[in-house]
Amino acid sequence: MLELIKQPWSWYVAGVFIGLTVPILLLLGNKPFGISSSLRHICAACLPRNFSYFKYNWKKEIWNLFFVTGIFFGGVIANLFLKDPNLIIIAEKTKAVLQQNNVKDISNLLPVDIFSWQSLFTLRGFIFICVGGFLVGFGTRYAGGCTSGHAIMGLSNLQWPSLVATISFMVGGIVVTWFVLPFILKL
Repeated sequence: MLELIKQPWSWYVAGVFIGLTVPILLLLGNKPFGISSSLRHICAACLPRNFSYFKYNWKKEIWNLFFVTGIFFGGVIANLFLKDPNLIIIAEKTKAVLQQNNVKDISNLLPVDIFSWQSLFTLRGFIFICVGGFLVGFGTRYAGGCTSGHAIMGLSNLQWPSLVATISFMVGGIVVTWFVLPFILKL
């Protein structure tokens, strides 16, 4: 059984389990699926109540904090005990493009040449880590939720704003991948 868990699962198996999260949450407590609101709940629990944005009953959403805590510890357990010993498979064309742009170490899920403490102090690393993180956070707040919340929960509820947000996420990702990323990688 442990060997089955250690193997990477196909998208159509993992996708079914992720998709089943939506009806389970709705049936168990009429709760929406999403992760981005967790930071607000943590801030509301920990910060003084001087900010009107954090003045709400965050205890009603404590299930979300348990959910995110479970995701965190699940990731730690998977990293420590369930690592796939095989190298990550990357298309040869992608390897060639990355190596042309001084990304040599692609043995991990995230290239060490871009995502490491040493690269944080380079212009390219700063753009990827800090500017990219800010844009993801800003976009999540501006769109009223994250990609998982909109694409999984919102679309399953046939919400028009979630369809617009999901299309925007996809178009933005494609545009950045093809037109912005090549310039950043050359830095």
